[in-house]
Amino acid sequence: MLLAVDTSSRAVGIALFDGNQFLCEESWISSRYHTVELAKAVQANLSRAGLSVADLHVLGVAIGPGSFTGLRIGLGLIKGIAYTHQLPVIGIPTLDITARAIPVRDIKLAAVLQAGRNRLAVGWYQAGEESWESEGPVENLTLPELLKKIDQPCILTGELSEEIRQSIVANELIKPASPTLALRSPKYLAELAWQRWQDGNVDNILKLTPSYLHKGDPILG
Repeated sequence: MLLAVDTSSRAVGIALFDGNQFLCEESWISSRYHTVELAKAVQANLSRAGLSVADLHVLGVAIGPGSFTGLRIGLGLIKGIAYTHQLPVIGIPTLDITARAIPVRDIKLAAVLQAGRNRLAVGWYQAGEESWESEGPVENLTLPELLKKIDQPCILTGELSEEIRQSIVANELIKPASPTLALRSPKYLAELAWQRWQDGNVDNILKLTPSYLHKGDPILG
């Protein structure tokens, strides 16, 4: 049984996955109350599935980029459970979770997350044989900077605000993902973490830290 937790931004997600089916999945927008809401939500989902923390075998957590406070809260809870129950932990980059929802096509993919101060965290991906493969480090860009970088057909997904969607309406190179596919879902975090666990690729809990994107200051929620 795998518990997945994503607190990268105001969009918080929890999922319980046994390798074959999802027993629970919950997503909500948190108004900066991660500390108050997260532990209660984890317990509620475990109870709903007829489980307890003692039934867990592995933990998956989003490691950013994202909100400084949100990431620390999510990773702190996961590390606390891991230390107490001696469970392995797998950290998954947040934009890999976002990209996972998009069917793989022979086209460039840009996954974005709102970074505050009118900036975006942008991850670039290319099609692999069965999944999207990251092309390099996450960039911290303004919307005009992002649009200037797209010079070939590209799928745009992630936290696409009304401003972003309006700005690309007339851009024939950019294909925006639907709101359903653009939603960062904890079930994709769970799948990615499960695959790594099955491959024996777990993280050193002492060295696992959130990933913050800097341009003067870290991303703020």
